[in-house]
Amino acid sequence: MASYIRQAPPRWLTIVAVLLLLFGAAGLVAFYGDVTMNESRLAAMPAWDRAFFASRPGWFVWVYGAAVWAGFFGAAALLLRRRIARPLYIVSLVAVVMQFGWVFAATDLIAVKGAATVVPFPIVILGVTVLGLGIATRGIRRGWLR
Repeated sequence: MASYIRQAPPRWLTIVAVLLLLFGAAGLVAFYGDVTMNESRLAAMPAWDRAFFASRPGWFVWVYGAAVWAGFFGAAALLLRRRIARPLYIVSLVAVVMQFGWVFAATDLIAVKGAATVVPFPIVILGVTVLGLGIATRGIRRGWLR
C-alpha cells in the first residue's frame, strides 16, 4: 500500500505555480541581459560594476543559467503537476547558493554598495527557491505531483 493518500491538489497550488513561473521568467530575462551584454551597455555601467562583470569566473554564467533555468522549469513542472519539480528546485537552490556565495564571499560588493542595497534581493531569490522546493516536496508527499 502507498505511504501516502493521494489528495486532490488545492487551488492555491496553481496560483503559486503561476507566480513562480512568472518569477522564473523574470529571472530568464535578467539572465538573457547578462549573457548578451555588449560593449555599449558595459560602458554605461559604473566602474565597479564593469570590473565585477569582467572579473567573474568562467563558471559563474553557467551557475547563473542553471539557477534560473532549473527554477523556471521547476515552476513549469509544478504547474503540470510533475514530480521532476523537486530535483529541478534542488539544482536551482544549489546554483543560487553557489552564485551568491561567490558574489558575497569573493567580492567587496557589500562594502562598496552597502548591505541594505545588495542583500535583500538575493534573500528574496533564495526564499522563492526554497518555497518552490518546499511546495514540490509537499506535493510529492500529498500525491499532488505524478
